[in-house]
Amino acid sequence: MELKNGYQKTEIGVIPEEWKVIPLNLLTSTVASGQSKHSKPYGTFPIHGSTGIIGYTEWPEYQGDAILVARVGANAGKLNVVCGEYGVTDNTIIVRVNSGISLPFIWRSLEAKKLNSLVFGSGQPLITGSQLKALLFALPSSNEQQAITAALSDTDALLEGISKLITKKRDIKQATMQQLLTGKSRLPGFSGDLIERKLGDIAIIKDGTHQTPKYVSSGVPFFSVEHVTSGNFVNTKFISEAEHRFLTRSFKIEKGDILMTRIGSIGVCKLVDWDFDASFYVSLALLKIKQSCSPAYIAHYSKSTAFINEVELNSLPSAIPKKINLGAISNIKVKLPTTLAEQTAIAQVLSDMDNEIDALEKRLEKTRMLKQGMMQELLTGRIRLV
Repeated sequence: MELKNGYQKTEIGVIPEEWKVIPLNLLTSTVASGQSKHSKPYGTFPIHGSTGIIGYTEWPEYQGDAILVARVGANAGKLNVVCGEYGVTDNTIIVRVNSGISLPFIWRSLEAKKLNSLVFGSGQPLITGSQLKALLFALPSSNEQQAITAALSDTDALLEGISKLITKKRDIKQATMQQLLTGKSRLPGFSGDLIERKLGDIAIIKDGTHQTPKYVSSGVPFFSVEHVTSGNFVNTKFISEAEHRFLTRSFKIEKGDILMTRIGSIGVCKLVDWDFDASFYVSLALLKIKQSCSPAYIAHYSKSTAFINEVELNSLPSAIPKKINLGAISNIKVKLPTTLAEQTAIAQVLSDMDNEIDALEKRLEKTRMLKQGMMQELLTGRIRLV
């Protein structure tokens, strides 16, 4: 492919012709493991390890701006930027850049390298200073380094803003649940005390097959605990149509039902709000809510502290893994308004909040993906800011 005018082909790809390819060891004055030994749970100066701040000290061994790279363990390759005075343990590598080199630019370049892909060792994942020193970087002028890092910092600020908004919306929803699901606050037009009912009074409760089915490469989805806890009903195992018909000869999952985990992770509920054919394992319970109650309300109520406490209270205390039997599920108490109209209205308010949070989470993920693409374009000079 013909090179674009003003660009050069290098060992790390095509970059602007005035940019240089330089290994990290020529851009830095230090690439070495920390040597801090002692830490306390309190103190003036932080001590950094592979998981972040792990303690404090009154006698910091290091000072000044630096990039920290987790060297060993599950976080190997994770980056952090520090300044001031601090300690660093030997499971973390300190990277100090030379005068005239932008530390934020090197940090961004290291971030783009996806250092966790360089980690080796199955027992204790590891990345070494020698690996880091050998990494090659495309280096623009100082002005362009600063422009690139400023653009990426603006994107990070946007990501942080969205994350904070999601946290705020979740807090608001939690507070709203506490008010509406306990009757402390009522929606306009509704009044009266909430009533207490057992799940067995408002739902028909069944469990799935007790026998492991014969799986096939494609066919009818087969659900178990992990599908409810993850909310992912796409990546499933499959059973044959014939076995599905046999397993569902007495009852089947229908839109408006609730799937509830009852072995391992217990009490997690998912409202079936879409049409599909599927079978499920004994680790799940199927709640068929009676017409006098709103399935959506019960699904939202299942996330309340009161419901979670009821699940724990009715579970088998010594079972490993955790387990709650069908009879015990029937004894779980729930509070609900006396009218279906108010139950439906509350469920709608909480669902609208969930939809708003979901939209923000999708926006956050999209912005993260845009940032990754932006980093690739800026750090290779495909897009120029100077």
